[in-house]
Amino acid sequence: MATTSDLRKGMLIRYNGAIHRVVEYQHIAPGNWRAMVRMKLKNFDTGKTIEDRVRAGAEIDIVTTQTHDAQYLYEDGASYHFMDNETFDQIALPKEDFEDTMVWMKENDMVVLLTEDGGKVLSVEIPNFVTLAVVEASVALRGDTSGKVMKTVKVETGTEISVPDFVKEGDIIKIDTRSGEYVERA
Repeated sequence: MATTSDLRKGMLIRYNGAIHRVVEYQHIAPGNWRAMVRMKLKNFDTGKTIEDRVRAGAEIDIVTTQTHDAQYLYEDGASYHFMDNETFDQIALPKEDFEDTMVWMKENDMVVLLTEDGGKVLSVEIPNFVTLAVVEASVALRGDTSGKVMKTVKVETGTEISVPDFVKEGDIIKIDTRSGEYVERA
């Protein structure tokens, strides 16, 4: 089993029964007291960040993971379906667990599945940028604005996004999936 000396930033550990990502850690040796490690951990499921201290040299449970290239096939209302590109196995994942990342993906797009050793899928990693077609564009309101005039459009995945006034229906646009912002016309 690993100890606190094996901690690294970004590593996944099992702590208090849940999987956490190590955001930061610091080894502290305060004078006459015992050495300790202060950890800042982000819960992988809930996204909540916690801080805790453990004795230096304490055992920690490192979660070993694997990545698999997969193709997004379709969504059936309750789950998303993927196909592993190596084994051609089909994987169904609950829609509510991955809905926030999948709003940018269309059928047949490639994704990376992060899995635990037991085969449980921890996350779906999508590309940082996607190109999508604008299917519905409203007219921008030119009011008393001093900056850019923005309007809301709907892209082919059904997601609405703010774009500059010159983008019209039928345009292909590039979107940053990390922030959900318009980047440029493609």
